[in-house]
Amino acid sequence: MNETTPIILWFRRDLRLSDHPALAAAARSGRPVIPVFLHDELVETLGAAPQWRLGLGVEAFAARLEGIGARLILRRGQALESLRALIAETGAGAVWWTRQYDPDQIARDKAVKAALREDGIDSTSFRGHLIFEPWEVETGAGKFYQVYTPFWKAVRGREVPARSAAPSTLTAPAHWPESDTLSEWRMGRAMNRGADVVRPHLVVGEEAAQTRLAVFARDRMSDYAEARDRMDIDATSGLSENLTYGEISPLALWESGQRGLAEGKRGAETFLKEVVWREFAYHLIYHTPHIVKDSWRAGWQRFPWSDENDDTLRWKQGRTGIEIVDAAMRELYVTGRMHNRARMLVGSYLTKHMLTHWRVGQKWFEECLIDWDPAANAMGWQWVAGSGPDASPYFRIFNPETQAGKFDPKGAYRRKWLAEISADPPETARAFFDACPRAWGLAPDMPYPDPLVPLDVGRARALEAYEARNRALEGQ
Repeated sequence: MNETTPIILWFRRDLRLSDHPALAAAARSGRPVIPVFLHDELVETLGAAPQWRLGLGVEAFAARLEGIGARLILRRGQALESLRALIAETGAGAVWWTRQYDPDQIARDKAVKAALREDGIDSTSFRGHLIFEPWEVETGAGKFYQVYTPFWKAVRGREVPARSAAPSTLTAPAHWPESDTLSEWRMGRAMNRGADVVRPHLVVGEEAAQTRLAVFARDRMSDYAEARDRMDIDATSGLSENLTYGEISPLALWESGQRGLAEGKRGAETFLKEVVWREFAYHLIYHTPHIVKDSWRAGWQRFPWSDENDDTLRWKQGRTGIEIVDAAMRELYVTGRMHNRARMLVGSYLTKHMLTHWRVGQKWFEECLIDWDPAANAMGWQWVAGSGPDASPYFRIFNPETQAGKFDPKGAYRRKWLAEISADPPETARAFFDACPRAWGLAPDMPYPDPLVPLDVGRARALEAYEARNRALEGQ
C-alpha cells in the first residue's frame, strides 16, 4: 500500500456528503476514492418498508456523488466477500466506513475489520452516526448510564466534534470497477402495491433533509415543546426518516438546536433533548445489546404476554375499535411513519390492554416503518411495555380516549385516517385500503368494529398481571 492506492469508502447508513468524517478524511488524502454500497447479509434481513426506503436513499446519494464527479459502486453479496473482490479488482489498500452500534452490525464489522487487517488492508472505522460515542459518556463511577435524565445532564454542555464540509470533488481511480444496477436488486419488491401509496409521503436525500431541518427551525422550533405531542397538527421535524439513513447528521440537528437556544426559541431545548434521546438509545444498545430481543429489566422474561394471534392481526389492521389506536396504525400503513405520541398509544394498548408481547409490535414496526431504527425501536417498545429503561408500568397504561381528547381534541387526526367513521372520508383514509394486503379483505364501507378490549377491562387486567408478577418476584 502507498499514497496512491485507492480507498474503498463503504457507505451504509451515512448517505450524505456533508458532516461525514470518513469521506472528509478520504478527500483530504488525495488518494483515489471508490464509494461503495453493499446489499449485504444485513440489508437482506430488513423489513419491507425500511429496505425499500434504503434503496431510494441509495439512489439519491448516487446522484449526489455524480454531482462531484464520483460514482457509487453497487455490489450484492456477503460483505467480506464483496469487499475482497473489490480490493482484488481495484488494488485498493484501505476500506473505511462509519461506525454502527447495534449488535448485528458490530459483529459484522468486527469480522470484516479483523479479516481485512489479516490481509494487510487498512480497515478503519470513523465516527459520524452519533454525536457522543457510547464509550465516551460515563457516570462518575466509570459505568454506562441506564437512566435518560442523568445522561442528558452529562452531555448537554459537552463540546461536540466540528462539522466537516461536503467535498467538491474526489480523486477518481484509474479505472472504475463494475457495478450492479440498483433496479436489479428490487429492494421494494415486498412493498407490493403499497409503494405507490407511501411514496408521496417520503422526503428523500441529503438536500431534502437539509431543507426539512431549515423549515422546522424557522417555522416550528419555537412551539415544539408545547405542540410536538399534538397529532392533529404538523409540529415535529420529521427528521427521523433522514437520520435513519444518514441523509443528515445528528450534528446538524444539534447545531440547529443550539442556534435556536441562542435565539431564544422556547422549544429548542426540548428539541435537543429529543436528539439526545436517540443518542441514549444507542448508548443502551451498545452497552446492553440484549435490549434488541430480550427484556432489558430482570424479572420480565416470564411475564405472561401472549404472542401472535387473531387479535394482534386486528391491531395490525387498525381494527381494534379504539379510534386513536386504529388511526395511528392506518397512518403507519399509508405513510410509513407514525406520530411519536401515537407510537406510545398503540404500544401501550398492545402490551397493556391486550397483554401482547412487545416483540410482536417491535417486529411489525421493523416491517412497516420507513424510519425504522434498531436502537430507537427496541428502546421505545420496551419503555412502553414496562420492561425497559425508565419504565414505570403502573403509570404508563395510557388511556387512549383521554390521550385523544388532549392531543387530537377535535378529532381531526382520527378523521384523517379512519374511513369508517366518516360519511365522506378523505383520500388519506381511503388510501389505507389501496395499500393494505388484498388478503385482508378490508373495504372503507365496512362497519367500524366494537372495541377488541374495552379500556377499563384492559387496564384492570394489566394491573392484575403486574401485581401477580411482583408477588411472584417477592416470593423468590
